[in-house]
Amino acid sequence: MLLQSPPLLGFCAFSGTGKTTLLTHLIPELSALGLKIGLVKHAHHLFDIDQPGKDSFKLRKAGACEMLVASAKRWAVVHESPERTGDPVLEELLPHLSLSDLDLVLVEGFKQESLEKIELHRPSLGKPYLFPEVPGIIALATDKVPTKKIPLPVLDLNKIDEIADFIMQRFFQD
Repeated sequence: MLLQSPPLLGFCAFSGTGKTTLLTHLIPELSALGLKIGLVKHAHHLFDIDQPGKDSFKLRKAGACEMLVASAKRWAVVHESPERTGDPVLEELLPHLSLSDLDLVLVEGFKQESLEKIELHRPSLGKPYLFPEVPGIIALATDKVPTKKIPLPVLDLNKIDEIADFIMQRFFQD
């Protein structure tokens, strides 16, 4: 069972719908409302956060299973798990966040995980809705008003303040 404090809120959609773009606009909006936001993002491919040529990159490539890089203002951990065959689940990733310092954890991807999610949908991409097949979807954020009745709150994907208001009402209403 996934923790619920701080609250978790997922964002799911087909690739290319704009999940990361939405989150880059939503995080500052929620931060301006006084929330400390954490984020977990699923990647479908190998990735590097440290740059080729940097010491951290060289040390990780030399065989360090974990590489922690720290400065006065930031630290990051890169954990190598070449023996792993499947994607990690949220339950094993969340303890690596400073959960006691956060008000809300946003999750990009991980659509099959057991948490509440907002589905992003752009009809122009020609993809079907993820709900009701994907569990936990509590709202639909779209750039076009659906022509059929949707049994969920429908949010304007281009109105970040509307999405932020929905989140505040859902998770922080007394």
